[in-house]
Amino acid sequence: MSKPSHPDRSAPPPASALYDEWLVMMAQSGDRQASEKLFRRWNPRLARAARRYGIEDEAALDLAQECWVAILKGLGTIKEPARFRSYAFAVLHRRGSDALRHAYRERDAMEQHSRESTNTAHSDASERAAIAQGFANLPTDQRVAAHLYFVEGLTLREIAEAQSIPEGTAKSRIFNARKALKAALKPDP
Repeated sequence: MSKPSHPDRSAPPPASALYDEWLVMMAQSGDRQASEKLFRRWNPRLARAARRYGIEDEAALDLAQECWVAILKGLGTIKEPARFRSYAFAVLHRRGSDALRHAYRERDAMEQHSRESTNTAHSDASERAAIAQGFANLPTDQRVAAHLYFVEGLTLREIAEAQSIPEGTAKSRIFNARKALKAALKPDP
C-alpha cells in the first residue's frame, strides 16, 4: 500500500506541536517563562523563514524580533492554540512583505536620487562650462569687473578703486558683462 503524499490530518499532532499549544496557553495566562520558551523555540524558525524573503542575516534577525513584538501582543487573540504556527507565520508574512516593500521603495528612491544627482551634476557642469566660456569671451576689463562683483562680492566703489576707474565705468562694465553672460547662458533656439 502506498503512503499518502500529505500528512494524515486526523492523526494526533506530534508531541512538539502539543508542547507549543501548551506554551501558548500558558503564555496567554501570563506565564512569562512560557512566553520565553515559545520565543526560544520559534525565533530561529521565524528568522530562517525571514531569510526566504531575501533578507540578509542581521535584517532577518531584526525582522524576527519585530514579529515577536506583534506575536506577543496578539497572543491573547488566538482562540485555538493549535493555530499558533499559522498565526506566527502570518505575522512574519505581513511584516516581511512590508519590509520588502519598504526596501523596494528605498532602493527606487535611491536610484531616482542617483539619476537626479547625475542629471543635476551634468546640468551644473554644463552651466559652469557655459559661464566659464561666457567669462572667457568677455573683454578683459569687463571680465575682471564681473569677477570682482559676482565671484568676490565687491561693491561698485571697491571695484572702481581696484581697477582705478570711476564708479560709473565700473557700473557700465558690470552691466555689459551681465548682458553678455545672460546671452551666453541662453539656450540656442
